[in-house]
Amino acid sequence: MAHTCKNCGAVADDPGHLCNPSVEVIACSFCGEADVAATHVCKEKLAAMKFSCQSCGRVAAESDDLCKPFVIS
Repeated sequence: MAHTCKNCGAVADDPGHLCNPSVEVIACSFCGEADVAATHVCKEKLAAMKFSCQSCGRVAAESDDLCKPFVIS
């Protein structure tokens, strides 16, 4: 079960890593699994990732979600 900070919106599996955690259930919008961790990666989600950030290495489906995007080949 994932937790979200009520102050800044950060997400963590352990509420102790957040300054003001709230408990919420996250469903995967790619595979439909009902209760997933914030780090959940399914085949459908992985296939949708088309960009990587040159700064931090984060991946995303849309380039607008990254600060320094480049296309994953």
